[in-house]
Amino acid sequence: MAEKFDIAVIGSGPGGYTAALRCAQKGAAVAIIEKDAIGGVCLNCGCIPSKALLASAHVFNLAKKAASFGVELDNPRVNWPKMQSSKDAIVSGLRKGLTGLIMGNKIKIFEGTGIVTAPGKIAVSGNNPTEIEANKIIISTGSISTELPFIPFDGKTIISSTEALALAEIPKSMIVIGGGFIGCELGCVYASVGTKVTIIEALQNILPLEDEWIGKLMTRELKKMGMEILTGKKVTGSEKTESGANILLEDGSSIEAEKILVSVGRRAYCDKQTVDNLSLEMNNRLIKVNNRMETNVPGVYAIGDVVGTTYLAHGAYYEGQVAAINATGGNAEVKDYHLVPRAIYTFPEVAGVGLTETKCKQQGIEYTIGKSFFKANGRSLAHQETVGEIRVIRDKSTSKVLGVTMLGDNVTELVAIARALIGSSEKIDDIVFAHPTVSEVLKEAWLGFAH
Repeated sequence: MAEKFDIAVIGSGPGGYTAALRCAQKGAAVAIIEKDAIGGVCLNCGCIPSKALLASAHVFNLAKKAASFGVELDNPRVNWPKMQSSKDAIVSGLRKGLTGLIMGNKIKIFEGTGIVTAPGKIAVSGNNPTEIEANKIIISTGSISTELPFIPFDGKTIISSTEALALAEIPKSMIVIGGGFIGCELGCVYASVGTKVTIIEALQNILPLEDEWIGKLMTRELKKMGMEILTGKKVTGSEKTESGANILLEDGSSIEAEKILVSVGRRAYCDKQTVDNLSLEMNNRLIKVNNRMETNVPGVYAIGDVVGTTYLAHGAYYEGQVAAINATGGNAEVKDYHLVPRAIYTFPEVAGVGLTETKCKQQGIEYTIGKSFFKANGRSLAHQETVGEIRVIRDKSTSKVLGVTMLGDNVTELVAIARALIGSSEKIDDIVFAHPTVSEVLKEAWLGFAH
């Protein structure tokens, strides 16, 4: 006989476990179905392990320039196996803690693939096949790395970000196909530890979802790290070689490297059986939802990468909360996706919230910009992290802040403060910032409108 629940969540990534916990806190009987590891891609082979490796790379870079701080270190060097084990320990600890939190909230975990066979009914395949019933279902099945048909993954030479996070040895050379945030972040890791990294981007700038000045400034900084950045170049194929692979470009040229990281984005994943059995309305691979995260099927919700709104963990958290409130009898809506922060953990970092300059132009909004630079900030000078700037974008007619875009050390930690500015026309003169702090750069950019 099928076990019955109020709510079943398929997928335990950031959106899924957030939704499950919120539903359980509302008193619902909740099940989570997970086919792989608790925490999904973000925790196990995405956000967390990549940030752990970036942190190790940052410490190594700092050690190499320690003498400029008056600290003498003899021949700092990378111990790659220890970097990997440190990353694995962080992931394992967080996964254990999350599992305990889920179970502590009396949520039952089913290990296996969850296929919705009919409204309210889910078949779980795996080591212990079973069937469950639920009054409401939240689909949070995430996304997978996009594969180029003419350069298919082999897991050894042609790799995705998953394999790139767990290489047994540091490669001598790596080509990164795609200059988005994943490719640039992993490029920073490997360039820091000695790999010759080449990033190939089909568009005219790396980080193409950000404003042009971000891409140009980041290109300059990545080149300082020894990377080669090729923009406006289209890849057409590959040829295996004795030491790796040769990547063919549209202009007839080619580049060889030991590892080829294909990083051209992620695509939503939901099994076809669930889609067909429920007659879900789709937009290509994306599940269609309204602003309550409801699908066309009553009682079925979808959140996170599978709906393709942000492809960000914190975006999935937000949607998971909304779906959980509605699934437990409340009334909530997702509003203003442009207010979901953007964060890129490169060297230096990029962060933003609200409208970009590009979006303002596309929407015909007249705007003004306030700028401030890290090279004039005392704390940044003390840390020897003086690259970058912050731009605050305001509506020209109302003076309300429309967006903030930042490039610089630790700007991902400033983006929550920047979020508080959006929609404000307040003068900042009366707000006191601690001195010396990096956050003063944000104040200076805002002050560009106050005088």
